[in-house]
Amino acid sequence: MLENPFSLENKLILVVGAGTGIGRGVALQLAQQGADVALSYRGSAQGAMEVVEEITSLGRRAVALQADLSRVEECRRLVTEAVQFLGGLDGLFNNAGLTFTKDFLKVTEAEFDQIYHVNIRGQFFTCQTAIPYLMERGRELRQRFPDRPWAGGSIVNVSSVHGSAGFTGHSVYAGTKGAINAFSRELAVELLPAHIRVNVLAPGTIEVPSYFIDPNYTRDMGNSVVPWGRVGLPEDVGYLAAYLMSDAAEFMTGHVLCFDGGLTAKMAIDAKPAEGTRYKP
Repeated sequence: MLENPFSLENKLILVVGAGTGIGRGVALQLAQQGADVALSYRGSAQGAMEVVEEITSLGRRAVALQADLSRVEECRRLVTEAVQFLGGLDGLFNNAGLTFTKDFLKVTEAEFDQIYHVNIRGQFFTCQTAIPYLMERGRELRQRFPDRPWAGGSIVNVSSVHGSAGFTGHSVYAGTKGAINAFSRELAVELLPAHIRVNVLAPGTIEVPSYFIDPNYTRDMGNSVVPWGRVGLPEDVGYLAAYLMSDAAEFMTGHVLCFDGGLTAKMAIDAKPAEGTRYKP
């Protein structure tokens, strides 16, 4: 057994979609726990470079790589360049994604293609490219430490509570998140012999910079919609991501973890039923 299975010391991890928001919070927390991090961004170059600076100030290695995850060749290039920088790969945190709200009858073919290409095709092919490197890392660690059992590689695909609960205007987005849940569970089973675990992190209301594009949004408003009493923050997601990437999570695979302050657990009916009344939602 490792002295501290929660440590990420010397772990080599790729965080996809880390220029801002959840990915940024995850990348920083992984580095704080000892990991070297390659991170990708699509348009938020400044944010990605700021994350790299913060990570290197912690004494860890980091690089920012630009990639358009809607294109399969870009998925493959990203993973390859990340491995070249890191020198191997212990974990993949798949966070890149798009969202939009639109009435089902008004969704165009181009909009459908764009969100599916990034959200599901991007995750699928980054996983496909990463798996041989994860397996190679396992062989390397077994050779270097023959008396230490390898805890396995870790893939965490980011989904959403929308993958398991309905909300107006999210038909396309929710469909991609349901697809992520399903393909990740299947992939977890397929990778059991390779000792690579696959889990899904499904956040609820996590306050990211894009929330403030809406001039009506406030922290108090975010707090009011979460049963736990406060909105989630990117660093909260980072804590769970760090656990899933650590050897302490060696026995966990094939799970969809809703991280939402009780949102999906709470029934939508807020009114207190009259005495003797039986609701059948």
